[in-house]
Amino acid sequence: MDQTDLQVWLDELRVEHRDLDIVIEHLIDGNHHDWLRIQRLKRRKLQLKDMITKIESELIPDLDA
Repeated sequence: MDQTDLQVWLDELRVEHRDLDIVIEHLIDGNHHDWLRIQRLKRRKLQLKDMITKIESELIPDLDA
């Protein structure tokens, strides 16, 4: 993947991460106490965060020391 593809993918992951945050908040604040579903969504959100961090590190140019 080139840097443009990685940046597009990174943007998509950030949007999904933000959307999951909103859904989780809505489920917790509302009367939907399906804790198994909330835990699955939180796990997915953490996976997304890990992928975001990995892609961000790949986008940082290597510097020769």
